[in-house]
This record gives sequence, C-alpha cells and structure tokens, in this order.
Amino acid sequence: MTGFPQARMATQASGTWVLYVLTDAPCMEWPMHDFGRVTPMPTAQERVRALAAVGYAVSGGPEWEWNATPHSPAVRHLWAAIAVRSLTLASAGGEGA
Repeated sequence: MTGFPQARMATQASGTWVLYVLTDAPCMEWPMHDFGRVTPMPTAQERVRALAAVGYAVSGGPEWEWNATPHSPAVRHLWAAIAVRSLTLASAGGEGA
C-alpha cells in the first residue's frame, strides 16, 4: 500500500498499540493516537474513533492490510495499514464526513 495519507497501527517499543497517519509532513508532525495498552488489540471501531480524533477517516474500504516485520533474532512486530482521508479537507470541500 502506497500513497498519502495512510494510517498505520503498530506496537511501540513498549508493546502498546499506537495509530499514526503518514502524511507528507515530517514524521514528528504525523497525527498519532496511543491506545495505551498491550492487549487486547484495538477493535475496528476503536481504530475508527482514534482516526476521527486525529482528523481522519477510512477511505475506500474497511479492510486493514496486515503485515509483520521480517523474522530475525529480534522480536517480530505486527502492523497494519489502511488508506485514509482528511476530515478537514472533506468539510472544507462541502462534503459530509
């Protein structure tokens, strides 16, 4: 999956789930939501609410693309990605979000 904006959900070094939106801005400025927990994995509804809280919505379908880091001596990390759209741009264009 390529193109901006794109939401990703992954585990941080601490093991907690975080959702962030890749944009063309520097990575330190990407919108982010920390779920603050290791388990359970955030549900689809929780992810939708987290996206809305940072100003985005799923674009083009509800399916997240799941992947894992390559197997190595280090711990493997699961992550997911989905295309998103800005709620602010949709509102500015006169469309409902």
